[in-house]
Amino acid sequence: MKTTINQLLFVLVLFMSFSSFGQELEDDNTTRNVKNEFSFELLQIVNGVYQVSYERHIWNNFSAAIALGYKGKEGLIKLSGIDGEKIKTGDIYYTGFQIVPEIRYYINGTNKFNQKLNGFYLGLYYKYSSYTSELTGRYIASDNTNYDLAFDMDLDISSVGLLIGYKLAITKRFTIDFMIAGPGSGDYKFKIVNKKDLPDEFYDDLNEALEDYDLLDFINGDFRFSNVNNKSNFNTFSFRYGIAVGYTF
Repeated sequence: MKTTINQLLFVLVLFMSFSSFGQELEDDNTTRNVKNEFSFELLQIVNGVYQVSYERHIWNNFSAAIALGYKGKEGLIKLSGIDGEKIKTGDIYYTGFQIVPEIRYYINGTNKFNQKLNGFYLGLYYKYSSYTSELTGRYIASDNTNYDLAFDMDLDISSVGLLIGYKLAITKRFTIDFMIAGPGSGDYKFKIVNKKDLPDEFYDDLNEALEDYDLLDFINGDFRFSNVNNKSNFNTFSFRYGIAVGYTF
C-alpha cells in the first residue's frame, strides 16, 4: 500500500515539474496544430495497473486511440478467498495485460493552445484483458478426508462500451483526461486447471460456495464448474473510468 501511494505521488510530482517546465519554454505567440498525444493512467496505479495510451486526431472532431496496460500483483483491489465450512482458500491476486482501442468524438472542443484533442467527448471502446492467478487452500470431503487445493486460473475479458469524458488542456503540452463514465457489457471466459486429485463432489460444493458471492448475482445462471468441463463463460455489466495525464505534440 505504501509503495503504491509513493508511486502515485512520484508520478504527480513529475507531471507538475514537466508542466511548469513546459510553460516556461513555450512562447505564447507560437502557433501549433497539435494532433497527437501520449498519456499515462493515474487512477489504475492504485490497483497495480500501469497503462499508457496513444491518441491521434484523424478527421474533424474524431480521434483514434490505443491503450496498453500491465497488471501486477500489487494493488488495493483483490478477490477475497472462499471461507466456507468445506472449502477455504486464500485471497486471489492476479496478473496480466489489457489492450483498449477506442474512437472518440469531441463534442465542443475549446481549441485551447491550438490543440485538437480537448473538451467534452463521447467514445466507443473495446477492451480485452487477460489475467492469470493461482488458487490454494483446503477442502474437506463428506467422508472428512482433507484435500489440498492447487489450481491455476485464467480469465479473459472482452468488453464493449461507451465512454463519456472531458479532457482539460492545462498548458500547450500537457492535458488531464477525466474518463467520467464508461458503461458496457463484458464477455468473461474463466478457466481453472486442477493440479491435484479431488473427488467429484468438490465441484458441487465449489458452485454452492460461489453462490454466496454478490458478484455472481450479475452472472448467468449457467455459470458452473465441473470435473469434466472446468471452463465457464458468462456475460455481465462492465465499467470503465479513470484519470490520465497527457503530453501533446
